[in-house]
Amino acid sequence: MVLQVERAVVAYDGRPVLDGVSLTVHAGEVVAVLGANGSGKSTLVKAAMGLAPLTAGEVRLFGTPLRRFRGWHRIGYVPQRVGAGSGVPATVAEVVAEGRLARRGFLRPASTADRRAVAEALDAVGLAERAREPVSVLSGGQQQRVLIARALAGGPELLVLDEPTAGVDAVSQELFAGCLQRFVTYGGTVVFVAHELGPLRPLITRAVVVSRGEIVHDGAPPAIDNDHVHPHAATA
Repeated sequence: MVLQVERAVVAYDGRPVLDGVSLTVHAGEVVAVLGANGSGKSTLVKAAMGLAPLTAGEVRLFGTPLRRFRGWHRIGYVPQRVGAGSGVPATVAEVVAEGRLARRGFLRPASTADRRAVAEALDAVGLAERAREPVSVLSGGQQQRVLIARALAGGPELLVLDEPTAGVDAVSQELFAGCLQRFVTYGGTVVFVAHELGPLRPLITRAVVVSRGEIVHDGAPPAIDNDHVHPHAATA
């Protein structure tokens, strides 16, 4: 078991956003979390990462309760789209190298293995030739690929991505899909939030549809994009 969320409740200003949600993800799965704006889908993955505090319930990562989990190098997390440079002048390679910090620590210098991991991550997202360029000169889709490369550089077992293709150009989406396919082929597990599946659809093993803070479907993905209320969820 890679991720287990049990009866999770999250409330903002006293208003429940997740209401007793349970979700289990096993190794090798690619799980798409779908739902309309405000449904609670992003809150679900944030709660799984400890970024949204639980009012009730529990999260376990690799079998360990979240409050005791320390193996963050096993997880690569990409939040909702933000500027990859975060306002700080940095090259593409420097941003991607941040993904190695959870493994080597802040005080140890980069090793040959660290540099190789950064190069491989950049190659995986199609940005190897842009490594020395400032992140600020890249397009929005390219910056998103930098963030994905940063997550991959750490050599994670689980990738958690919050709307990784939102506002991203078609070329970047195709490259991202290929990158995820390779990650899963080598044994990785993926959980990602999405509005539209696009080129990611063939990779998905399960779709979880969230509506009004509850999971209303857990199974096959909707037949078409933007069908956030899965037809099988009508009786849920």
